Amino acid sequence: MIKKKTAVVALSGGMDSCVTAAIASKDYNLALIHINYGQRTEERELKSFHDISDFYGIEKKLVIDFTHFKKIGGSSLTDKNIKISQANLENQNIPSSYVPFRNANILSACVSWAEVIEAQAVFIGAVYEDSSGYPDCRPEFFESFENAVNNGTKPTTELKIITPIINMSKKEIVLKGFELNAPFQLTWSCYQNEDEACGVCDSCALRLRGFKQAGKEDPIKYKTRPVY
Repeated sequence: MIKKKTAVVALSGGMDSCVTAAIASKDYNLALIHINYGQRTEERELKSFHDISDFYGIEKKLVIDFTHFKKIGGSSLTDKNIKISQANLENQNIPSSYVPFRNANILSACVSWAEVIEAQAVFIGAVYEDSSGYPDCRPEFFESFENAVNNGTKPTTELKIITPIINMSKKEIVLKGFELNAPFQLTWSCYQNEDEACGVCDSCALRLRGFKQAGKEDPIKYKTRPVY
């Protein structure tokens, strides 16, 4: 039997990273990493990370605390003085929830761990549909980052940065998740609540619209479920 390679998967606990983990699990042994960065729903996202890890029976997992994002501020996710914007799915401007250069920081931690455990890939659930608001979700960013990794790691280290859902719509992500039996019931996407999802932030709106377009029922609880 051919031994599976190992992949580090950045697992926030949201639906996108959960489906990304499900995709990666087909071809790789998973090592799951979660970053606490001072976000409003830090505890709830961490719970989802552990629940999803248990669902897949993952023993190799790592939780890292980033304290600098809260100190830097500039995002409604890390600074409670900045209001979480209500959903506007037509907005083409960078939203207040953008955490400056977050994906680069997350990927740096993933790559460091991947090099230590001799993994062959790093998976991250970035989605190009979000890129109008989040510049670090663009395909060209990940291509550039992979080049930086190849130039900044040991000569024997060969790592691919893999973004398997980057060109999918939320509808397609939902359908792919159901195809792979991804545990959506364990995920958390809301930007501002930790008990019941608010239903009115951008993340909730994108998620609800994706489930609606896919003709599926979102299994998590919402305080309110607007039709998007």
